[in-house]
Amino acid sequence: MRTRLRLQRLGIAVAMLGVWVCAHAQNVESLDHFPQMKAVISTASGPQKFDIWLADTPARSEQGLMFVHSLAHERGMLFPRNNAGPMAMWMKNTLIPLDMLFIDAQGQIIFIKHNATPQSEAIISIPAPIVTPAQAVLELAGGECDRRHISQGDRLSISRGN
Repeated sequence: MRTRLRLQRLGIAVAMLGVWVCAHAQNVESLDHFPQMKAVISTASGPQKFDIWLADTPARSEQGLMFVHSLAHERGMLFPRNNAGPMAMWMKNTLIPLDMLFIDAQGQIIFIKHNATPQSEAIISIPAPIVTPAQAVLELAGGECDRRHISQGDRLSISRGN
């Protein structure tokens, strides 16, 4: 009798977990629905090209690259703002390390957070003494900036994609 009761409780717990997962999964929009852009970062070693998703709404900005299990070397996500100012990011529910490039209104990379720690709730922002406000953040696969020799001072340009 106790075994059956435990199995029933376990079954209820599993069912409740399934409902919770489905409810939260419905709030995650497929990246295929995000607008896509072409990005080029001008570096000393030449242009570095990326296909990027645009987090163009508050919901898409909140979702970002959460729950993504891998990110191709040529992919990324851009988080633009209407006005330059302080920007803060975090890695909660982000399963892979990311390079975060903070971009000013002229497209210049003003700060790079290399290999941000997955699933961390630590706030990532431009450290002092940098006072230039950010207009956007571009997220790339962790290590991509080192691999492609992307550094502070390089410039980003974007154009309409598919």
